[in-house]
Amino acid sequence: MRSWRRCLDLAGVRSAGLRADYTAAARYLRRREPALYGVVRLQAPAGFLPHALTGASMLGFTDDVCDNGTPDARVRQLDAWTAHVTRALDTGDSHHPLLRAFVHSAEAVGLPRHWFDTYLAGTRIDLEFPGFADEAAYQHYIDTLTWPGIMLSTGLTPHLVPDDEFAASCRLVADACQRTDLLTDLTEDVAEGRFALPRSDLEHYGVTREDLERGRATPAVGALVLATADKARATLLEAGRVVAQVPLEYRPLVRVLLGLYHHRLDVIGTMGADVVRRPVRDNPADCLRLVSHARREPLSVELSA
Repeated sequence: MRSWRRCLDLAGVRSAGLRADYTAAARYLRRREPALYGVVRLQAPAGFLPHALTGASMLGFTDDVCDNGTPDARVRQLDAWTAHVTRALDTGDSHHPLLRAFVHSAEAVGLPRHWFDTYLAGTRIDLEFPGFADEAAYQHYIDTLTWPGIMLSTGLTPHLVPDDEFAASCRLVADACQRTDLLTDLTEDVAEGRFALPRSDLEHYGVTREDLERGRATPAVGALVLATADKARATLLEAGRVVAQVPLEYRPLVRVLLGLYHHRLDVIGTMGADVVRRPVRDNPADCLRLVSHARREPLSVELSA
């Protein structure tokens, strides 16, 4: 395992206080999402590793602010956090170690400010999630929340194409990952009263909310699940162009993150309608293979890019 101290040196993090901030961000992500932490720790270039970990930590922390507590408490927490982030972006300083590290990373790589503002405004959608009436509503959610959110992490990555072209590829990643998450999280979402599959899709396949609530693995549910997975797969394959848009040393990390979602779609394809009965779980052995193969087995779409 590479020395964390060496990674901080290569990232240009010199002061003791800022080094402690990055270390706190890394430890937070390791506790919250150990699998993601492990992948990034192994695959990210050493000088980029602190930036990658703090970007993912920022997203995770903001999600926690929105998800914990009563509805009123979540609104108050988000208001306070939004004001705090805005002040940190305006002044370049904060009393929060994770935020201090994140602001430093954003400045170091030149991430445009508008992604922060758009993402923070978009997080309000999740406070009282209304569900999606149709595909247009789902795509609005991608534009408002998922895409800006992914730009706070993936957007930190150096790229070989203009910013707008890279951002457009990141939007494809956001769409594919979000649609896959609709299926992997389906049982947990429904248990919490959150119905995230577009209502127009349910109606098209003749599936009711009660079917989802009761875990009915009917042929209609199976058709809905596989059609949703097919849409996610098509977008994920198109998103594979992003691999060729980053420098060579960054491609293993991008490959393995895309590969993880291909793996999840494979699992969904095997489970079919059973995704309404139990959540989709990553196979640890398969994930390890993804990590080990990422440096030597490029995705087919990269070869054709």
